[in-house]
Amino acid sequence: MELPYSKADETELIKAVLENDELAFGEIVNRYRKMVARTVKGMLGDTIYSEDIGQEVFIKLYHSLAEFRGEAKLATYIQRIAVNLTLNEIKRRKRFFSMFVQRGNAEMYEMDIADENCEGKREAGEIVNKALGKLDPRFRIVVTMRMLQGYSTRETAEILDLPVGTVLSRLSRAQEQMKKIIEKL
Repeated sequence: MELPYSKADETELIKAVLENDELAFGEIVNRYRKMVARTVKGMLGDTIYSEDIGQEVFIKLYHSLAEFRGEAKLATYIQRIAVNLTLNEIKRRKRFFSMFVQRGNAEMYEMDIADENCEGKREAGEIVNKALGKLDPRFRIVVTMRMLQGYSTRETAEILDLPVGTVLSRLSRAQEQMKKIIEKL
């Protein structure tokens, strides 16, 4: 059985949601939940906070959909919400953890991943995740979007509302930092 909005385009879905059609919003969530999860988990790691932020993305979308002007794709709009809420969570964590860290510490890593004696891909993935967690959030989001999610430089720039040159610069700096971090691990 085909769902009522499974073949609807985003304009039809938005219109239906604005007319309080819950099934249309359910279709939007269905279409974009994996994208949101990849973004949030790529920046925060696979934590309970990731799930909370993912839900918050769709709550914020629901409340702000009337403001969506259609100048970009709906996916881009949702991605911006996900990025902004995730960056807010990272900032909130840093403020929270800074209360418990001595002022002399120059850097703080709220996402240390426990080392496990594993082999192969799992170990390599954990090392990459640990290094990714140590990157500045400005660099982490660019790496997540470009390298992990496969967005083009132009798409990444559009979603983050940055010039293409800034995205390229941050990606390059992130790669340099990741290399140094991984060498230390």
